Parts: sequence; structure tokens; C-alpha cells
Amino acid sequence: MNTPAPASTQPQYQSAAPSEHGATTKLCPDVSVVVPTWRRPAMLERCLQALMRQTLVPQRFEIVVCDDGPDEATREVVERIADAHLARGLTVRYLPIEATQGPAGARNAGWRHARGETIAFTDDDTIPDERWLEAGLAAMADGACAAAGAIAVPLPERPTDYEADASGLARAEFATANVFVKRAALALVNGFDERFTSAWREDSDLQFALLATGGRIVRAPDALVIHPVRPARWGVSLAQQRKSVFEALLYRKHPDCYRQRIASTPPIGYYATVTAAVAAIVGAAVQAPMIAGTGALVWIALTFRFFARRMRGRSRTWRHVTEMAVTSALIPFLSLYWRLRGAWRYRTWFL
Repeated sequence: MNTPAPASTQPQYQSAAPSEHGATTKLCPDVSVVVPTWRRPAMLERCLQALMRQTLVPQRFEIVVCDDGPDEATREVVERIADAHLARGLTVRYLPIEATQGPAGARNAGWRHARGETIAFTDDDTIPDERWLEAGLAAMADGACAAAGAIAVPLPERPTDYEADASGLARAEFATANVFVKRAALALVNGFDERFTSAWREDSDLQFALLATGGRIVRAPDALVIHPVRPARWGVSLAQQRKSVFEALLYRKHPDCYRQRIASTPPIGYYATVTAAVAAIVGAAVQAPMIAGTGALVWIALTFRFFARRMRGRSRTWRHVTEMAVTSALIPFLSLYWRLRGAWRYRTWFL
């Protein structure tokens, strides 16, 4: 759980207006934009420059950049942009986060330091449309507790498997790359669950928690952000299998919503592939050639089927084909390992 930041890190609000008695009163912005970041100053600057072009009046919004693992380059980007737009009445705050690990914790620190009645969440690698904030606020004008905006993911004609997987954001029901949530609703559910230490399923957890309180979540199709796919290292899909741990946590907390909205059945293909491989190994060990041979043939057939499915409509460069061949052989084992590890950690029947 995050601890309150010292007074020197509290956001500064620059919009002020005289009261009827001649005194000056501080006005809170209508919406606070919370942007978690981690050592990507160039991408963050691109995002902030897009936010500077918002059609919403500058005094009506603020930006809180939550640096999860503070570094000087990120601080310099934020402070330079803040100084450049100070005269417009736009507040941009840099919030160093020392106590959290992951975007869920950083977002919690951000919205708790922010002052807007509505919190708009996006990521440091997005490019919000200039009408993003206006459209998001308009979608929530009828009293909804949250609104999910539109996410566009540009892809080449033949994307890599990683690029195609990342494009799933465009079809997500509720993704923190583009959501608006009432502060009161966040407070009611205590914000994000910080056990989601990676950028995976923490948004679905918040969505399900809001729905459990009876909150209404609407679509905001005109509130658009562009989400270019970042370059990825070779074999990145292997590391991504760790996310299955968070699938188990989400299932543990919201089993009904998980089955209805995410996955209704276990990954039967993975279980069959691993079972066939184990049968081949055991058969060879006990000198049972029929069992070993059958197991090996089934494993090869299932692995090739998985490889072919991942290659359909994808990049055909030799580097990508090689990556798909190697990772297709390993993913079923890694996925089930992390899946079962998550089930054990969170004591849930997540198979």
C-alpha cells in the first residue's frame, strides 16, 4: 500500500479565481490525467506533447506523471514541458514513486495525489487524440462511474506475432491505456490491486471491482488514443507467459466475471501438448517404444499446429519464422508452469 507523499510532492494547482468577497480561491480541475512511466523519456515526451494539444481548456485539466523508479531524464522531460506550458494555466506535475513496483501501484499514487473529480488514465507510450479529454468527459456526463475509450493499434500488413498480440488492446473492454474513472468510484474499491505488479489484468480487476459495486461503465468511442507497438526483443513471448500468474489472481478474485468475459475453458491444447511430451519421455525411459513414439508424434503434430496458427497472416522473415518455431515448442510448458504456480500462490482451482 502506498504511503502519502511529503507535502513537497503534492501537486500545485495554478488556476485561481476571485470570490464574491474579493478573496482568491483555488479551483480543482475537472479531470486529472494520470500517466505512469518507467524509464522511457522519449515515449513519455511524445505522449505529453499530444496532451498539450488537447482541445479542453487548460485550466480544466491537470497531468500527473508517476515515475515508477525515478530517473533524471524523465524528470527533465516533465519539468521542461511543465515550464513551457505554465503560462497557459496548465499544471503538469512530476511525481517520483519510490515505494511501488508496477503500473498498478504507480497509478494509485497518481490518482490519490490528483485533484480532479474524474481521473483519466493512459500510458506513456500512447498518443491521445486532441479531443480525447473532451470526448471522455462527455461520455461520463450522464452519471456513469467509468468510461472506456477507443484504442487504435497501427499494424503493418504482415505483423509479427508480438505485434498482432499487442493489437488486442483495440478489442479490450476496459484497458488502462484509455479509461476515465470517477475519483469516488476509485476510492470505493480502493483503487488498483497492487499485487498485479506487471501491466496485465490490473485493468480487468478494476473493471470487475467497479461492476461488483453496481457501477455503470460506458463506452467512449470518440475518446481515442493511438497505441503504437513498441519494438520487442527476440523471444519476448516466452517472458510473457509469466502473466499467467496474474490470470490466476484475477480468477481467484472474480471467478464469474473471468469465466464470462475472459476465458470459459482451460487451455486444453497446452495440456494435450505437454501430456504428449511427457508420455514420449516416460515411454523412452521405461523402454516402451509404442508409447514413446505415439507421444512424440502427437507432440510434433500439436506443436506444428500451434506454430502454423501463429504464423497465419504474420511476418515471413527468417528471424520471425525461427522465433515462432522455437517459442511454439516452449510456450505450452512455460504457460502451464506459470498457470499452476499462480493457482498455488493464490490457492485457487485455476487449471
